[in-house]
Amino acid sequence: MNSLRPWPRRPDPAGRPAARTDYAGALYGSLLTASVIATAGAVGDFPRLQVAVLLLVTGLVFWAAHVYARLVGERQIGRRVSWAETRRVGRHERPIFEAALLPAAAVAVSPLLGLGLTGAGWLALAVALAQLVAWAFLGALRAGASRTQAGIESIVNLVLGLILVAAKAALGH
Repeated sequence: MNSLRPWPRRPDPAGRPAARTDYAGALYGSLLTASVIATAGAVGDFPRLQVAVLLLVTGLVFWAAHVYARLVGERQIGRRVSWAETRRVGRHERPIFEAALLPAAAVAVSPLLGLGLTGAGWLALAVALAQLVAWAFLGALRAGASRTQAGIESIVNLVLGLILVAAKAALGH
């Protein structure tokens, strides 16, 4: 058994592999994206392109850091890490980067919606928070939680996101 297995693959009663229930990367990536958006304006005004690139580069760097940390942190002593394992871990951690895509797209299309830079930031933050809540809810349901439990998990993630909204508001942008 490989210790780096990203999620259990227990068959369901019909013999199909279990659905993926590990949404940690998507949740983490959404919080990371929201924090970048919340604090980006604290050091000055950025053009939309810079904000979108900042989101994507931050997501990419954190994805790479997670892949690296997982590979070296969980490898067995004396065992080389294979390219196949690196690719598998990279795919597993991919939601960290993917969580930046929709908020970056929101920033990019914000002029089409008539939004200024401040509005673009708030739109991107709303998208990141919506992702955060949706991933928490879907992940809980796929893991077999009741709708009540999934709702509670969504609320917990929303509260974490709202802390970032409060930070953005407190920073005055």
